[in-house]
Amino acid sequence: MASSRVIVVTSGKGGVGKTTAAASISAALAINGFRVVVMDLDIGLRNLDVVMGLENRIIYNIVDVVQGKCDLKQACIKDRRIENLYLIPASQSDNKDVLKPDDIITLTEQLKYEFDYVIIDCPAGIEQGFENAIAPADEAIVLCTPEVSSIRDADRIIGILHSKSIESKLIINRIIPRLVKSGDMLSHEDVTDVLSIELIGLVEMDDKVVVATNTGKPLVLDKESIAGYAFKRIARRIVGDSDVPVEIPEYNVDLWSKIGKKFGFGK
Repeated sequence: MASSRVIVVTSGKGGVGKTTAAASISAALAINGFRVVVMDLDIGLRNLDVVMGLENRIIYNIVDVVQGKCDLKQACIKDRRIENLYLIPASQSDNKDVLKPDDIITLTEQLKYEFDYVIIDCPAGIEQGFENAIAPADEAIVLCTPEVSSIRDADRIIGILHSKSIESKLIINRIIPRLVKSGDMLSHEDVTDVLSIELIGLVEMDDKVVVATNTGKPLVLDKESIAGYAFKRIARRIVGDSDVPVEIPEYNVDLWSKIGKKFGFGK
């Protein structure tokens, strides 16, 4: 139990790909031989089960466990395609206030005896669902996109996590290299200059994400997915593989072009 790690995947802003990230990181860790359980704490709006292709196998959910309607093992759904990967789904019929931080702490302490990694898919916002999700976390992965609104929300989340002594690491998602190159999208350097936390992964925009979500196939099993490849590298960095650096997309931004565009020089 002492070596178990509890990681919350959060963002502040919704719609940045957090659930896909939580599912992909969990699947990649399990492929690497670790026992992994991923918990969906987006009570009332669960989506993780759909992304993982497990929606038809749900009998009990996390609220049922906390309310004593079933035991923990009954709520854990084993993925049949990836050994050692399990899901604890959220409830679709309750609201976030039905759970309290202490409930999630108690549940997580039990999971630590069975799993190497407990991954928590945090709901958007900073209300009760967020407080529940971060309560048992040893560390956090903050996901953002190269957009000002996403960066601002991520910055606020990082501040809250820091105040609770939860170490944060950053994934920048949905990077479009051609837009970065043209100066129409922020680069990863622009984002990290603002957020000032360790960067563990850059994920390019990938149409395969939509396909994976609609089919319920784990993204990391698609050998043609550039996002799936990125998440597999991120998982290796999470476990401490120092031979896997952050891979930088090939946008090769011309600094002087960016400066010229910003200040109106040239065409």
